[in-house]
Amino acid sequence: MIERPLIPDYGGACITGLVPALLEPEDEAPTWLPAAATESDQVVLLVLDGLGWDQLQERLALAPTLAAMTGGPITSVTPTTTATALTSIATGLPPGEHGVVGYRVAVEGEVLNVLRWSTPAGDARRRIDPVGLQPCPAFAAQRPPVVTRAEFASSGFSGAHLSQVRFNGYRTTSTLVTEVRRLLRAGEPFVYAYYEGIDKVAHEYGLGEHYDAELRWADRLVADVLEVLPPGATVVVTADHGQVDVGERIVGLHSDLRPHIAFQSGEGRFRWLHARSGRFGALHDAANARHGADAWVVTRDETIDAGWWGPKVTDAARSRLGDVALVAREPVSFHDDADSGPFVLIGRHGSLTAAEVLVPCLVGAA
Repeated sequence: MIERPLIPDYGGACITGLVPALLEPEDEAPTWLPAAATESDQVVLLVLDGLGWDQLQERLALAPTLAAMTGGPITSVTPTTTATALTSIATGLPPGEHGVVGYRVAVEGEVLNVLRWSTPAGDARRRIDPVGLQPCPAFAAQRPPVVTRAEFASSGFSGAHLSQVRFNGYRTTSTLVTEVRRLLRAGEPFVYAYYEGIDKVAHEYGLGEHYDAELRWADRLVADVLEVLPPGATVVVTADHGQVDVGERIVGLHSDLRPHIAFQSGEGRFRWLHARSGRFGALHDAANARHGADAWVVTRDETIDAGWWGPKVTDAARSRLGDVALVAREPVSFHDDADSGPFVLIGRHGSLTAAEVLVPCLVGAA
């Protein structure tokens, strides 16, 4: 059993520090970021969704390009989920400030699926303004080019975390590399690129042979990006979170909790429970008694006081948190009937174990 959660290092080696260090460098660069990144003429920040540091270290023989790069682990944010972490990378802010505090968050009496930008009532782009929900500028308002899948350009989540950037869509990974090369040749000093394949494979297949095959492919993708770098350019490879192979270990909430719950938000490994009026104490006690062996059972105030969301938590961010959270410390996922997709997820993330929190910060040069 993991005794304590790994709290993100918001003041140090954390994904929140990458964009500020690369776009607004200070006289003294952070020691956790290899100097080549801040001293180069051009830099590509390549985010490999779902590549945890622990999973990479266990498979270095499968990833010779990544293994040869300089750098080490840094922390993600709370929760270790794509919606929150990508927003933190783009804005350079902890979740408590930008307000995207999860994958499924409570907004205006509904639960918003941030990646789909939908509620149980359907598409929410007209009812919940993405920029209104997350108003902090991306990339210090410098409007750099972003290379991501073409279909993401018009999504609500892109509107929330990539507002005002210059989108450069790709259809296949070969065109990802082509777009990066084109932008570098045009003299762009900073290019942000995003690839989601590792996360997709881990979700559907877990951390077995399919994951290994995808890691080999992603390593070749990094090698292809390195090949198109002009002299004096570097690539910084990072990720939004790691993974845990949960398999079939799906935990339904004990019946003792149900009378006290109005609804749930969050996700399987960071499940927020929203209490019915007057039931907070009973919910907290029941959650501890029935699920304390598998999860850190924490209240909203406890997470804020412990700095899980960063040193500052806005009123908007606070309003989107639940009352009691089940934060998995064992390889399990907490079930919610309202949180489902086209298949059962095998690889999961969201909690604050090292496997999920630690991500790479690796630098390679032309």
